[in-house]
Amino acid sequence: MTHSCGLDFGTSNSTLGRVAADGAPHLLPLEGGQLTMPSVLFFGAEDRTIHFGRAALSEYVSGADGRLLRSIKSVLGTKLFDDGVRLGARIYRFDDILGIFVAELKARGEAATGLQLDAVVVGRPVQFVDDDPVADAEAQRQLEQAVRRQGFAHVEFQFEPIAAALDYERQVTRERIALIVDLGGGTSDFSLVRVSPERARRADRSDDILATAGVHIGGTDFDRLLAMSRVMPELGLGSRTLDGKRHLPVAPYVDLSTWHRINRLYDAKAQRDLRSTIREARETEKVETFVMLVEERLGHRLIGAVEDAKIELSDREAVEFAFPVRDRRIETLMTEAQLAEALATSVGRLEETIAQTLRQADLSANGVDSLILTGGSTLVPAVYGRLRALLPEAQMVRTDVLGSVGLGLALEAKRIFGA
Repeated sequence: MTHSCGLDFGTSNSTLGRVAADGAPHLLPLEGGQLTMPSVLFFGAEDRTIHFGRAALSEYVSGADGRLLRSIKSVLGTKLFDDGVRLGARIYRFDDILGIFVAELKARGEAATGLQLDAVVVGRPVQFVDDDPVADAEAQRQLEQAVRRQGFAHVEFQFEPIAAALDYERQVTRERIALIVDLGGGTSDFSLVRVSPERARRADRSDDILATAGVHIGGTDFDRLLAMSRVMPELGLGSRTLDGKRHLPVAPYVDLSTWHRINRLYDAKAQRDLRSTIREARETEKVETFVMLVEERLGHRLIGAVEDAKIELSDREAVEFAFPVRDRRIETLMTEAQLAEALATSVGRLEETIAQTLRQADLSANGVDSLILTGGSTLVPAVYGRLRALLPEAQMVRTDVLGSVGLGLALEAKRIFGA
C-alpha cells in the first residue's frame, strides 16, 4: 500500500505533512516535539557525525570543530550545484548533501508514523532561478533526483503558494479570489487562486490558478542587505586605501554577508588576501576585526545575529547590535527605518512581481478578496506595510507562517495518491 506525505523543503525550515484518518492534515514531529526542522546540516570533524536542524545549529554555536551548511536549497539550478564541498577527508557534491538531508527528513517522518513513506508531493517555488526557464527546469530535476534516490518511488511537485491556498480553502464559505504571498528564506512567490468549498472537491484545480509569479528574493537576502548596510561598514566596507585612490574590495564583504558564500573566506588563500588588505587599509582596526572574525570562523554566527536583529525589528523600532570578536566588539544601531531603507529595492521588486501577477489575471487590486501571508519574511514591517498599502481592501489572512505549505502539500498528496 502507498503511504504519501507532503514535503516542504524550505531554504530556512522544512516540514513533512500527512493527512490523518479523519481527513485533516497535520505536520509530523521532526525534531523532538518540533514540527519544523531548520534546513541546516553540521558535519562534525571531531565525532565524524552529521547533525541536522537545531542540533546542527547547537553544535556550531558550541564551537565544535566542523562545517555548517545552510540555505542549501539556494544552490539548485545554479553553477554552485556542481561544486564540491570538502568535509573532513571527503568531498561531497551538493546533490549528495541534498540527498542526506531529504533522507533524514524521510527517516524521521517514518519514525513518527510507523509507516514506510513512498509517495510525496514536494513543494517548489514559482521560480527557482529568476527569468531563466532552462535553469529553473534543471533545479526541479536536481531536486526530484535527490528525492527519488532516498526511496520515494512516486514524486509530484506543487507550487508552494498553491499549497498554502489549499490549506486556507478549508476555512472559506464562499468563492473568493486569494493572493497567496509566500515570502520564504530564499524566494518570494505570488499566486492568484480561486477558492471555494465546491472547488475544494475537484481533482483538477489547474483552472483555479489564475496567475503565478515569483522572484528570487527572501529572508536570507534581507539578512544580507541588513548586514551590508549596518554591519559591514564596521568592518571596513566603504573605507579607502591609505593613498585614498580607491575603496577596499567589496567582494569579501558580500561573501561574509551571504550564508552559502561565507565558507569561501575560510580558504587559506582568501585569508592571505584579507591579511594583505590590512596593510593597504586606512581604517586598519576595522579590517583587523574582519580578519579576526574570519580566522575564528564566526561568519555564520555573525549573520545569525543579524537575522535575530531583523526579527527583533518586527516588534521594536531599534536594536542595539553587538557582536564579540576576540577582545573586540562590532557595535551598531539598527532601526526599523534603516531596515526599510536597506530593503527598499528588494521590496520594490516584490511590488513589481505582485503587479505582474495581477496583470496576468487581468485583475485590479480591488479584485482580490483575500491576502494570505505565509513565510516568516511577511512579518518584516517594511514588507507587511507595503502589502497592506497595495491591497487595502483585501482581507488579511495570517496562516501558520511556517506550516501552511506543508499542510497544503499533505492535502495534495492525499488527493493524488489517495493514502
